[in-house]
Amino acid sequence: MATYLNYPFDPELFNYNWANEKDPTLTAILDSGAVVRNADLERLIANGSDTYTLPFYKTIGGTPENYDGATDITVSDPTASSQSGIVYGRAHGWKEKDFIVDYNSGADPLRQITSQVAKYWSKVRQGILVKELEAVFGITGSGASADWNNHTTDISLASGTSVQAANKLGATTVGDAIQKAVGDAADQFSLAIMHSKVAANLAGLDLLEYRKYTDEMGVQRTLRIADINGMTVIIDDGVTHTAGTAEAAAEYTTYLCGLGAIQYAPAPVKTPSELSRDALDDGGYTALITRVRETLHPNGFTFTKPGSGYTASPTDVQLAAYANWSVVADPKNIALARIISNG
Repeated sequence: MATYLNYPFDPELFNYNWANEKDPTLTAILDSGAVVRNADLERLIANGSDTYTLPFYKTIGGTPENYDGATDITVSDPTASSQSGIVYGRAHGWKEKDFIVDYNSGADPLRQITSQVAKYWSKVRQGILVKELEAVFGITGSGASADWNNHTTDISLASGTSVQAANKLGATTVGDAIQKAVGDAADQFSLAIMHSKVAANLAGLDLLEYRKYTDEMGVQRTLRIADINGMTVIIDDGVTHTAGTAEAAAEYTTYLCGLGAIQYAPAPVKTPSELSRDALDDGGYTALITRVRETLHPNGFTFTKPGSGYTASPTDVQLAAYANWSVVADPKNIALARIISNG
């Protein structure tokens, strides 16, 4: 049996520690309410397959009749629709070469590898989420979903590099963008994900309030989590942005999300992790292999498998392609919006 830290490798114990490893970024996103674990969705994908469908009822309507004792009363049927999503699978492994351990006294690469697995998959997860957000915001709404276009606020320069205050996030930008998107349903928003440059500009205007915590030594430290307009701010340079050039100013996308905007569910994996031994290559090494299958689904949208180039799991490119997504819910009920700015 393969060993880990001189003990027999226990996949169940390792998977438990992996799943419960603390990750500030992922925890902040989950605690904000933007990403929620959906038990119904989890049941749908528990038996395999890569697709699923979630039905939902639309808001009831109808014109009331005059109740005068003479006018007949009409009845309306409730209407419903559905959204379809996709399960993606990802796998990766890392190896500890025997020679590294033998040649460098005290080296313990496998300990370093295992301590970083949870953080690695958290970053992968967040990267996929950003790609999906880019995709759904690439949809140009029409007909009943035309209001989806109002979920984008672009205050960036159309051309040139002469950035003004109006091209950057200010005191009212976030509130105005949410009002434009959903009107009086603004209370459903709870999270803003922005680039550190945008956050720095807002902090310089005293518009951000960074959270603090006191460590075990009694020292107060500032977290990379802040608040603006009553919303949690997550600072991550992985959001969509383009670097500035001599002809064009840098652009940054700030994503605004609400409760349940992203539905999450893990799918079963027969062997989430295992150790593999190769005695010949590279002088011999032990590899830790990890696998995940799960879904991150923007609520209110449907993912359609592309007609060609698709296997049993979508690639990052396919998840990021707006042509594979469509709006199926009333845009006013979709707690997602974005602001494109120069800072």
